[in-house]
Amino acid sequence: MLASTLIVKKREGGELSDSEIRFLIDGFCEGNVADYQMSALAMAICLRGMTEREITTLTMAMLESGERLPRTDRGKPRVDKHSTGGLGDKVSLILAPLLAVCDVDVPMVSGRGLGLTGGTLDKLEAIEGFRTDFSSEEATQLLDQVGAFIISASDKIAPADRRLYALRDVTGTVESIALITASILSKKLSASLDALVMDVKCGSGAFMPTLEQAEKLSRSIVSVGVAAGMPTQAMITDMDQPLGETIGNAIEVNESLEVLQGKPGVVRDLTVALCANLLVQVGTEATSESANARLERALDDGSAMERFEALVHAQSGKLAGPLPLAKPHVINAKRAGFVERVDCPAIGEAVVAMGGGRRMKGDQLNHQVGIRTHCRVGAKVEQGDPLLTVYCDSAADYAELLAEAVVVVDQPVSERPLIVKRFQ
Repeated sequence: MLASTLIVKKREGGELSDSEIRFLIDGFCEGNVADYQMSALAMAICLRGMTEREITTLTMAMLESGERLPRTDRGKPRVDKHSTGGLGDKVSLILAPLLAVCDVDVPMVSGRGLGLTGGTLDKLEAIEGFRTDFSSEEATQLLDQVGAFIISASDKIAPADRRLYALRDVTGTVESIALITASILSKKLSASLDALVMDVKCGSGAFMPTLEQAEKLSRSIVSVGVAAGMPTQAMITDMDQPLGETIGNAIEVNESLEVLQGKPGVVRDLTVALCANLLVQVGTEATSESANARLERALDDGSAMERFEALVHAQSGKLAGPLPLAKPHVINAKRAGFVERVDCPAIGEAVVAMGGGRRMKGDQLNHQVGIRTHCRVGAKVEQGDPLLTVYCDSAADYAELLAEAVVVVDQPVSERPLIVKRFQ
């Protein structure tokens, strides 16, 4: 069986059998299928797509190329969520300790940011000493101790996906629904989860800018997750404006601390919705209403905050209150009116330019820079009201870039729904 023959078959619209897909992935890992051949396969998949069966087999082949996190008998369900990423998305920092308080384990393997989307690990590493590199044995100890961990992926977890992703990045195939699905689920399956909830972002600040694209990805992940034996549900959520008030690393940790201390708002609302989905999926709570009530109590009584502090301590972090930020500079409204649009690309680009994000994987981060937004779409503002606060020692350099990032119009504007659609 020749790899080139199978690549031509897929390029011409044919379906690959399970044995053919496994042959290609195993050969890729063993060095018998060359990078240029796998690049050609990725382009053929991007062009022709894959059936649910093909994607499921690809996912399982990637999973089986590496190790799984060990699962001990703690008598608790294992759950996790995955987000496709967006501006100001700090939900994971709150979700992991909040769920751990509610009698489920959360083995969360996260990543770093590239481009406008910030990474969960980057945010946590703004905390002095916070460690993310743990062996499987150490991660199990963290789960026993805290009920949750947030760590980086080991090289031994789905190595086929790691190698393929590097090729996708340079061959223009990152947007393939089939390859995205297999990439996400191969890593999540390695944690032996009892339930997964996907947060698929949709809008100008998201990887999936249109509802149609977000729906396709949601359906694919839910169907393949279930077919692979992992109960999976999905929510499409708004990313036509930043999630919450802050964008940056230390500043997003600070907002997460505020939510963990009971602050209301969209970050809390979305976190509770995602957590409730998982608690109901695994039967820890019978209904969304009872799950919501339990989660709200855990945020309001301080128990979620205590568990976050325990997680930080267990992962060697030192947290003594809000993290320091760079010098603030306020951008005020030039006119009264209603907020019609918040320009996510402009805000994200400004944070990256300040050093708060990466253009290339090796870039070093300035954790103290960031932006706080003071209004959401639909809000009424008066002339002189603060629209943005820019935290950067040279903030004036970015004032022009951000001057029109918040668009104010004369007529009232409807607020945008936070949760656009649910899939199960």
